[in-house]
Amino acid sequence: MVGDRWTLLIVRELLSRPCRYRELQDGLPGIATNLLAERLRGLEDGGVVTRDDESRYVLTGRGKGLAAPVSELVRWGALLMNEKADSDAFCTRWLEFPLDLWFSGADPSRPPLEVEIRTGDETITLESRDGQVHHRVGQAVSPDVVISGPPDAIIGLLAGRDEPQTAIERGAHILGDFHLVERLRTPNWLVPPGGVARKPTREKTVRNEAAPPE
Repeated sequence: MVGDRWTLLIVRELLSRPCRYRELQDGLPGIATNLLAERLRGLEDGGVVTRDDESRYVLTGRGKGLAAPVSELVRWGALLMNEKADSDAFCTRWLEFPLDLWFSGADPSRPPLEVEIRTGDETITLESRDGQVHHRVGQAVSPDVVISGPPDAIIGLLAGRDEPQTAIERGAHILGDFHLVERLRTPNWLVPPGGVARKPTREKTVRNEAAPPE
């Protein structure tokens, strides 16, 4: 039901928010419109996707149950996403799952902080309050730290794979004290439940092409 090409990417889009057909197309660069329609029909027939009162596609309760496996696939692939080629596609909303991994859980030692991330087609804001970190699409009201630049540099910086100076050399700009952001990061975010820790070091690059492989 969810193993066909593009299907889990459709689920990923709908885990972020309800989508109209055009919004799904925009979030899935490279998908043919007839294939998107076919995949949506299959997901609807399987009880994974339905329509809301505004005719937007939304996940059913069963569909929302895919959040955990999608999140673990993001964790599994995190170390493989090192560099972005010119032909690769990127949407800012795709950062939402990694952000949930990098800044998960509750830690009372986290400072209150508002971080604005400018990369891709939109802006994302991180807010640290009461030991928890939440994110939303949109600009910060009064950011303490502003990070901007190309996606690969921003991802390496936020994931803890690259030092700030390395990210700057790769095109990132940091306004404010990034060490405060580092205090928000979950130290063992690479460890799956019941798994073994892996170091966030550079490994063989596997690119996220606009048209993912089978």
